Amino acid sequence: MGKEVERKFLVSSTAWRDLAEADIRIRQFYLAAAPGRTVRVRISDGTSAELTLKFGSKARERDEFEYPIPLAEAEEMRAFAIGRVIEKTRHHVRHRGYLYEVDVFGGMLAGLVVAELETPEDVPDEMLPDWLGREVTGEHKFYNASLALGGIPEIAA
Repeated sequence: MGKEVERKFLVSSTAWRDLAEADIRIRQFYLAAAPGRTVRVRISDGTSAELTLKFGSKARERDEFEYPIPLAEAEEMRAFAIGRVIEKTRHHVRHRGYLYEVDVFGGMLAGLVVAELETPEDVPDEMLPDWLGREVTGEHKFYNASLALGGIPEIAA
């Protein structure tokens, strides 16, 4: 079992783009979702797939189990998806020794850009990059399961 400890932020500028080290095209969907638990399939760059189970309802910390699955089976499971399929490109951006994952959403969620910082450390605000906007950690409407199942949140950085 792994622990996912993360903070989420809206992104307020494009200054991060010149710092991006990698990008991954992601399609993901949910097979089950209930308060405090989700089952997700993620396909990365059309070449690999993972099944992820997440448990917990704390704002910053959840239990997470991830398993590689055959790509063909992941594609078959899409028929059982609940809600919409999320399309996004994830960019890896380093700032002051921390790795930020900047997700630029496409499709019905186009215009939404969210950065995640996975670390158990309490990073002080002065150490955060200037291109981060409002912190949305704990605001469930910005979590991927909510984006797949619910309405599209009003985007305000």
